Amino acid sequence: MTQRLHLVFGGELVDPQRTTFQDVDNIHIVGMFPDYASAHVAWKREAQRTVDDAHTRYFIAHIHRLRDEEAEASPTEELGA
Repeated sequence: MTQRLHLVFGGELVDPQRTTFQDVDNIHIVGMFPDYASAHVAWKREAQRTVDDAHTRYFIAHIHRLRDEEAEASPTEELGA
């Protein structure tokens, strides 16, 4: 069974119309979730908690889309093997 990992994170943006963070060192990592449904629940909780702050936004990153298990490993990955 393939895992479909999702990362929920957010923080203060420079401009609410863009996705550039004010301070990358202070990005709030909510957590890694095994499916979109649980990631969405966490995202919604954080988004609602910060609804009064127009400069704070949360995102869901589809981590499972970053890696194709069928693709050949990169040289960097093979260093650990």
